[in-house]
Amino acid sequence: MGRGEGEREHEGDDLSADDSSWSDGEWSEDDDEESLSFEDSGSDSGSGSDAESDEVVAEESDSSEDEVAPRNTVGDVPLEWYKDEEHVGYDIEGRKIKKRDREGRIEAYLRNADDNKNWRKIYDEYNDEEVQITKEEAKIISRLLKGKTPHANVDPYPDYVDWFEYEDKGHPLSSAPEPKRRFVPSKWEQKKVVKLVRAIRNGWIKFDKPKEEPNLYLLWGDETDTADNKRQGLSYIPAPKPNLPGHEESYNPSVEYIPTQEEIDSYQLMYEEDRPKFIPKRFESLRSVPAYEKALREGFDRCLDLYLCPRTRKKRINIDPESLKPKLPSKKDLRPYPKTCYLEFKGHTGPVKSISVEMTGQWLASGSSDGTIRVWEVETGRCLKVWNVGGDVRHIAWNPAPDRPIIAAIVEHDLLLLNAGVGSEEVQLRAKELLQIGEMAPQDDTDGKKPAVRWMKHEKLDGITLIHQKAVSNVDWHFKGDYFTTVVPSGDTKAVLLHQLSKKHSHHPFRKLPGLPVVATFHPSQKMFFVATKKFVQVYDLQKAQLVKKLESGLREISSISIHPGGRSQLTSQLDSSFSNFELLQGVALN
Repeated sequence: MGRGEGEREHEGDDLSADDSSWSDGEWSEDDDEESLSFEDSGSDSGSGSDAESDEVVAEESDSSEDEVAPRNTVGDVPLEWYKDEEHVGYDIEGRKIKKRDREGRIEAYLRNADDNKNWRKIYDEYNDEEVQITKEEAKIISRLLKGKTPHANVDPYPDYVDWFEYEDKGHPLSSAPEPKRRFVPSKWEQKKVVKLVRAIRNGWIKFDKPKEEPNLYLLWGDETDTADNKRQGLSYIPAPKPNLPGHEESYNPSVEYIPTQEEIDSYQLMYEEDRPKFIPKRFESLRSVPAYEKALREGFDRCLDLYLCPRTRKKRINIDPESLKPKLPSKKDLRPYPKTCYLEFKGHTGPVKSISVEMTGQWLASGSSDGTIRVWEVETGRCLKVWNVGGDVRHIAWNPAPDRPIIAAIVEHDLLLLNAGVGSEEVQLRAKELLQIGEMAPQDDTDGKKPAVRWMKHEKLDGITLIHQKAVSNVDWHFKGDYFTTVVPSGDTKAVLLHQLSKKHSHHPFRKLPGLPVVATFHPSQKMFFVATKKFVQVYDLQKAQLVKKLESGLREISSISIHPGGRSQLTSQLDSSFSNFELLQGVALN
């Protein structure tokens, strides 16, 4: 007999004198001492020596019952590894530990019927043996199943003993004097109060904060009053009444209202929604009127409308149309403003596309779609000179230098330079010298490709024609009068060109542009160059040949730009009558 079996057998003998015992899974008073003892075939329980040894083992196992060494030395391995094998593992010497032959279900049933102590036997899978629980272990299991503590002498809810005495003894627990800090205001509390006062003054802490009412609404509700819906259920909306018959459905109409057979046949060629709903017929008396042939169909459609069509109640609001008009300010508040037409410049037969004023303000140049360019005197409106260029004049620009009265005009696709014919003889002579072309000046493209611009003498007029590869859209002069720029929006890298009038030379300064250029212009007093794309305005330094600023206007598509004569601000506009004003010193957009 092993140590574990001897200990459990002795414990069973000691606990057999208890008054209560189990029978068939429950305690009964009929079980005797023998029913709680273990059967042991390896030792004689009646010998005195064995009893003494059992007592010694029992005394040693009182405190180490749960620390019985296992019989099988297979180690801490899962037994599932050997469920299909004939052994349960290996011992220390490497030999297989055979499994015990298990009895069948019939044998277990017969043994359970013959032995009334069989219900207290459990199978130890790890050691491959059956172990019979003792009476004390059975009592512990019974108490655990009932939700009680394992031991009966343990009270989980003892009576509370109030150890504190509430009677005043007349003396303090500690006779130490009160410290000085009890009577001095706390420095940290003062800092906390100052912090709270500052938060209240700044509005960070609010005492009378209004409670936010939940904004609840019916997800599928209509515009009707929800209170009426809750009180009376869903509001009833009456169905629209059917249309009453009119004069066109008279049983005896006039002859001119009765259609002929040709008109009836023509109705079949019309769309169904355009056909007349009723064809009038004439009857001599009311009793000869037959039954309405579409009565059943119209009644069925009416029922479908009442059953399937949803109804909504529309609230009609009477609004005065005059109240929708914007209130314009009084004309008195807008004064001073021009009231009468002072002067008209008449002479063009087509729409005027562009105008440009000379620097001194004495002369005005205009270009029209009738193919003419005219120079006017601003004060009198007298037409000084007319050029018939033979094409649509889309843009015109006057040279800002007073000693160079030259007009640059975009005619069709090319640029035309003309002598305005104003000023003294010396000024006229200077202008004629600038518009003379001798030998062809070398162009910018020296790699064998076609040049971007060709300078040619005009065939009919006393001027120069700059022939571009594609259509020119804008021209602008430098404030010194020798350089000017042109914009070709579809010209890729050659979209923006710089030209020098004195040398008859052209070149494209940009190798790559961020977008499609729209307008290019010079600063009126500094060496700065502005290039406007559809989204941005880029500012370049001509002397350093580098980008200085990039202005974003916020407009959808820029159409034109204009620089203030003082050079402080820039005005950018687009086609939808909106503009943006930039402060060039700071690069800030001012609306």
